[in-house]
Amino acid sequence: MALLGVTLTVLIGRSAPVPAPPALVESLDRVEVTTSDSGRSGFQITFAAGRSTLADLVDYPLLTSPLLFPSNRVVLVAGFGGRPSVLMDGVITHRELIPGSEPGTGTITITGGDVSAMMDLEQKTVEYPAQDETVIVTRLIADYAAYGLTPLVVPPPSIEPPLAIDRIPVQQGTDLSYLTELASRYGYVFYVQAGPAPLTNLAYWGPPIRVGPPQPALTVNMGAETNVERINFRHDALTPTVVTGHVQDRYTNRTLPVRSLATLRPPLAARPDWLVNQPAVRTTRFRDSGLSAIGALARAQGAADDSVDSLTATGTLDASRYGHLLTARGLVGVRGVGWQHDGFYYVKDVTHHLSRGEYTQDFTLTREGVGSTTPVVRP
Repeated sequence: MALLGVTLTVLIGRSAPVPAPPALVESLDRVEVTTSDSGRSGFQITFAAGRSTLADLVDYPLLTSPLLFPSNRVVLVAGFGGRPSVLMDGVITHRELIPGSEPGTGTITITGGDVSAMMDLEQKTVEYPAQDETVIVTRLIADYAAYGLTPLVVPPPSIEPPLAIDRIPVQQGTDLSYLTELASRYGYVFYVQAGPAPLTNLAYWGPPIRVGPPQPALTVNMGAETNVERINFRHDALTPTVVTGHVQDRYTNRTLPVRSLATLRPPLAARPDWLVNQPAVRTTRFRDSGLSAIGALARAQGAADDSVDSLTATGTLDASRYGHLLTARGLVGVRGVGWQHDGFYYVKDVTHHLSRGEYTQDFTLTREGVGSTTPVVRP
């Protein structure tokens, strides 16, 4: 499938996806892919279904095709300017048929999630004696090597391998829910990122990636340079939170104070709300127990870090004018809005909308306040 200089390659199959047959590609109507740094990413593909021959009297041909059965694996590869990019590597979770108003017409929509959906099928009760979060996470991801998962695990600020005679970490729930629970303790994220090659995936567990080279800038109000169709900014100065309280240290039995510090995340705003709006910063109580003082401080800091992003930008861009594929879980520059809202942002999620003749991307950007940290945002 080709549109506006963008090519879309569809691989589909049970265990070893292969290029979709021409008849399936020709019936493809539209594709939507959502990638996010929190929760499972997903896709939705709509096909035009028809029944035009005597052989089609029994059912729609696409419905009888085993390629669109649930649990099949789907890989979507977009080529832009000769650069292929894997948009999605996932599995079909359900499908929908909508008969058309005209005889013999209709649409079939398949919906699915990235391969982390396979981590969310079985609830378990598993003990992990003498294993800290880093070891547990790496072990859980390794169980899904058949889906091309490569683990990238960033150790948390506090690493305390538990003694078996003291406590034993226990998983109650699916592997995906447990990975997400462990990440939330420190303000971390867990997600599966498709690529860089088809049928390979990166399983990331760690803090949001707010460093590295930014993507090409989103440009507003600059005439022919403008590549954003719309963008809105929402500033909630009451979002930042300070966590304070006490904990009884599990090793010394002493009651010690717990208080989060200034955020440890790399700064993206010149006027972060956690700093300039001190009278309005919320305070929450630390209520976890059974931790060491170091572990309690790490969790309190994680909760504070997770709350700092008070400025959110949402919008839509035309991929053909942008000239690139905007990807989630990284940095991007914004220019042309004014000093308070220009600068660098963290790309929290992106939704790709593809159809013949059109390719747009909806995005959500976040950072901790107003004010650009750089005098110039390069295109």
